[in-house]
Amino acid sequence: MKKIIVNAFLLLAVTTQAQMKAGDVKSFTLKNGMKFLVVEDNSIPNANMYLFYKVGSRNEYQGITGLSHFFEHMMFNGAKKYGPKMFDQTMEFNGGANNAYTREDVTVYTNWFPSSATEVIFDLEGDRISSLSIDPKIVESERGVVLSERSTGLENSPWQLLFQTAQGVAFLEHPYHWPVIGYEDDMKNWKQEDLERYFKMYYAPNNCVTVISGNVKFDEIKKLAEKYIEPIPAQPEPPKINIVEPPQTGERRVMMQKDVATPYLGIAWHVPNAKHEDYYALTILSDILASGRSSRLYSSLVDKQQLATQIFTNFGESFDPTLFIIAAVAAKNVNEADLEKAIYEEVEKIKKDGITETELQKIKNQKLMEFYGQVETINGKSNNIGTYEVFFGDYKKMFDAPAAFNKVTADDIKRVAAKYFTKINRTVGILKSNTAE
Repeated sequence: MKKIIVNAFLLLAVTTQAQMKAGDVKSFTLKNGMKFLVVEDNSIPNANMYLFYKVGSRNEYQGITGLSHFFEHMMFNGAKKYGPKMFDQTMEFNGGANNAYTREDVTVYTNWFPSSATEVIFDLEGDRISSLSIDPKIVESERGVVLSERSTGLENSPWQLLFQTAQGVAFLEHPYHWPVIGYEDDMKNWKQEDLERYFKMYYAPNNCVTVISGNVKFDEIKKLAEKYIEPIPAQPEPPKINIVEPPQTGERRVMMQKDVATPYLGIAWHVPNAKHEDYYALTILSDILASGRSSRLYSSLVDKQQLATQIFTNFGESFDPTLFIIAAVAAKNVNEADLEKAIYEEVEKIKKDGITETELQKIKNQKLMEFYGQVETINGKSNNIGTYEVFFGDYKKMFDAPAAFNKVTADDIKRVAAKYFTKINRTVGILKSNTAE
């Protein structure tokens, strides 16, 4: 049976590679340093544009925390040609839509549109990159919006409070210490010169990778980029982040109180960044622990023992060493200490006995199917290409991912679990009701 499964994996890998190849991605770099990656896909009459700016809370320091997320908002508030609210209005009038998100490492803007509106999208993006309005009145209005977003999030989301606090304890020196949304006092006291300097430095064309997929022609995209984006001047390269978080030398624990029905638990271990050789093994381990009802933690702690109502893991791409998190919500009348103990017992089973080949192959197949499904769509193409270019250093590594996952062995899973999931390397956050004993 195992042989059949492996063959199915390899057959699907061939199918995936036939579906999309590294050679299908064409690239060019403008004179100002902005890199473009283009995929011509005529399966639908639409296209998208993903702009990956290499700026996030990692680039901030105390006094200006939250600026990366703030500019995610400001980028929709008007520029020289398209004034306040006109970016969204113009895009919607042309049948398009947009979104954006900010993380510790990147801020990403996403545009979806009929291919007939491609030039309009370039005009919109060129306008806000070259001449975003940082008008004090708009700044004050948007400052209130993000302050409200921060307070509402902490008030309404137990997870946000738990993760922000635990991450701040896990990282004592590295800028992953501060929350993406920022600290309230910093947000209230950003100065106009802080905003102008930050935008000029990090929203420079040479600090951005743009991916376009869909019903477009490479030559036409290049012409539009040269017309609307290339005149925008490059800026000096942003300062390097040289801070390295010192190795953790003992377990850290933090207790929070909030009106919750049952305790929330987050356990975080320091792990390497996306370029590290253990990335793929850790990704598979994350799925073995908590992906689906048959995963180790879900089947044991939710279905069998009924100690938790929710359990999941969080591990993803990062520029610098990051955290691998196991998070859970205790079931009714379950003490968080019992839930925590049960999680460690499941982790220890993997450290001691490893995993089965069946488990491993199941996750490998899931990973391949996930990859195959993503590159079937223009959104999946752009998001994956941009992610690999920015986090792994080369979009071509995206096409090596199926083989990289397939190379992971059961011994690799056992090794990384033993290497990183140690007591001295973990930070534990507990959130429970202030009425609890």
